[in-house]
Amino acid sequence: MSAWYVFSSLGFYPMNPASKQYELGSPIFEKASIAVSETEYFTITAPNTSSINKYIQSVRLNGKPLQRTFITHEELMAGGTLEFEMGAEPNKNWGL
Repeated sequence: MSAWYVFSSLGFYPMNPASKQYELGSPIFEKASIAVSETEYFTITAPNTSSINKYIQSVRLNGKPLQRTFITHEELMAGGTLEFEMGAEPNKNWGL
């Protein structure tokens, strides 16, 4: 359970390890980085996240809008940036 909590706190978690996909959720940190190799990092940013701004408004992966609710293991291991825009109300159009 502790590994799931760490993943979830970052804003994604493995729903089914066999699928090689990580479901997106609400991060609790404004910024975190994971070393995916000796020279590459995967950075997660959520500048507005808080107990009030806990709903995903939009997500960008390496600067490009991400409309799906997951990232792949390959995307994670390639390094880059996952940017969350958070808000106080759910965006019911994101992830459709």
